[in-house]
Amino acid sequence: MKRQMRYKIIVGCMLSCLFLGGCTLSEAQEMVTAGLGSERVFKIQDEVCTLPEAKVVLTNYQNMYATMYGINLWNHEFEENNLESYVKDLTIARLAQIMAMDYLAEEKGISLTEEEKGKVQTAAKAYFDSLNDAEKKYMQVKESDIETLYRRYGLANKLYTHLTEGVDNEVSDDEARIMVAQQIVVSDQDKAEDVEMSLEEGADFLSVASAYNEASETEVTFSRADVPPEVEKEAFSMENNQVSNMIETDKGYYFIKCINHFDQEKTDINKSVILEKRRKEVFDDVYQAFLDELPSEYYENVWEKVEVKVTPEVQTDSFFEVYEKYCNW
Repeated sequence: MKRQMRYKIIVGCMLSCLFLGGCTLSEAQEMVTAGLGSERVFKIQDEVCTLPEAKVVLTNYQNMYATMYGINLWNHEFEENNLESYVKDLTIARLAQIMAMDYLAEEKGISLTEEEKGKVQTAAKAYFDSLNDAEKKYMQVKESDIETLYRRYGLANKLYTHLTEGVDNEVSDDEARIMVAQQIVVSDQDKAEDVEMSLEEGADFLSVASAYNEASETEVTFSRADVPPEVEKEAFSMENNQVSNMIETDKGYYFIKCINHFDQEKTDINKSVILEKRRKEVFDDVYQAFLDELPSEYYENVWEKVEVKVTPEVQTDSFFEVYEKYCNW
């Protein structure tokens, strides 16, 4: 059975820290090719991703999820797409993206300097030396596999920096502004009129919200992009403790009480989000056009046999941390 594969991967938050964000495999038409070597997971153009390389990334993801938020996510049940399938898909998506980016870097004449190659070797040795015998056996990995991975990640990071260096870095407070508010959202006009009458008569906002609010939360924090445009227009003109009139939108009727019209700390964080979105858009313009023409093969029969095994002996989760320490140029 043969199926063509194209990796069209959402760059998302990974662009500020190339490998810690939650990329997804948004489109994959897969080719399964028998007899080309059991250790190959996929190939993009002439570059092969081997099973040990993929298992390094997979193992680090699985252990990061095992300790995320102070709980072991592997002990929880998930509907439809279970966590194992998600982490395996994430691994292939991320590695395919990195390798595709490296080809684009080559096309644009971007390469690692001798100094950067030296840092890659140092990082590879540091990570490999941190592994115990059980981890090395589980991942079937050699130090040269780690070096290959770090070289690929480093070149992809260098490409991203090159493609986005002309992006406007100025984001105003007003554009990024985050406000803290209380809300009442109802879908029915009659209920909206009841809410409006209660508030006009001086009823406590939270008391009215407890009786009428259909939204999952009453206390909310939002940016301009998080709310319908009608709500944005009204809410971002309000002062602290002010209550809005009834705001009609396609999604229902809103009432907003402004608690803090300008949260400085969250606004500063949102500036980074907006800047990364700008960079992603610039990057995608070039990357997606290149990706459409890049030939690839996916050896599905190899990857399907891989099982995620969370064991006390295999705890390594520092692959990305070591990269950041040595290779984040």
